[in-house]
Amino acid sequence: MTLATSAFTTYSAIGNREDLSDTIYRIDPTDTPFYSGIERSKASATKHEWQTQALAAAAANAQLEGDDSVTPDATTATVRLNNYAQILTKIPRVTGTQRVVEHAGRDDEMTYQMMLKGMELKRDLEYNLLLNQKAVVGNSSTARKWASVLSWLTSNTSKAGTDPTAADGTDTRTDGTQRAFTEAQLKTVLSSCWTNGGKPEMIMTGAFNKQQFSTFTGRGTPMQDQAEKKITASVDVYESDFGRLKVVANRFQRSRDVLVLQMDMWAYAPLPNRNFITFDLAKTGDTDKKQILVEATLEARNEKASGGVFDLTSS
Repeated sequence: MTLATSAFTTYSAIGNREDLSDTIYRIDPTDTPFYSGIERSKASATKHEWQTQALAAAAANAQLEGDDSVTPDATTATVRLNNYAQILTKIPRVTGTQRVVEHAGRDDEMTYQMMLKGMELKRDLEYNLLLNQKAVVGNSSTARKWASVLSWLTSNTSKAGTDPTAADGTDTRTDGTQRAFTEAQLKTVLSSCWTNGGKPEMIMTGAFNKQQFSTFTGRGTPMQDQAEKKITASVDVYESDFGRLKVVANRFQRSRDVLVLQMDMWAYAPLPNRNFITFDLAKTGDTDKKQILVEATLEARNEKASGGVFDLTSS
């Protein structure tokens, strides 16, 4: 077939309007299972402190009837721990012209950019909470940093490297040779958590080890629904000897770690009026600037309730 003589086509036309969808498609993940799942607390200073308490070990205990000369028991003092508030921020900047021209998919460019930066800041929070990062006091030229989850865990671990020297956030993990993730490693950590009094209910993994988890023999047998033509072979809940644990894949943790967490023993503690606050910055030329800011710390209420399997292969 051939084009009709003198037919005016879209290839020649100048005035056709563009066809641009009014929807903006975003695939980048914003789920933050650790930050969203832990407790909320309050900090009132850049150095945030809290206390932990241990009970005396269980022991044989039998006394004579009527005995009034029993020796008083020793008192176990609390342990005082601390962490530092870290500042995280995002700053969108938009020209005056871009704010007034007609847009597709959003009304005001600054409002749209603020929404995006808020999502990015939430992702940064998750990433920084799960880093292998020790506490940094900070000064006029060095930013304060909180001690992240990995710098607290020492009591219940399976690893090829070495744990932090103390469970107080002042040291980092030393990574070792990576090895395959096994159910035996996980059982060792769960047993240790229980022995130390913990009741973890969450297991967090990267993508590779989430799939490895689904091969463990301790999980339920894969189910096939003939009517639905569906096979379920993943593990979302792990029935251990010490209780049920939810298994969650986390995009923002290190892929070489599997974390076993009692979530109520961790807390996010922002300073007053410093949690996702927004304010205008000084105008510079024909641009507008705003800032979104968080100043907060991580409260590790008792690391003996949690643990981890470390130094795992991730591909």
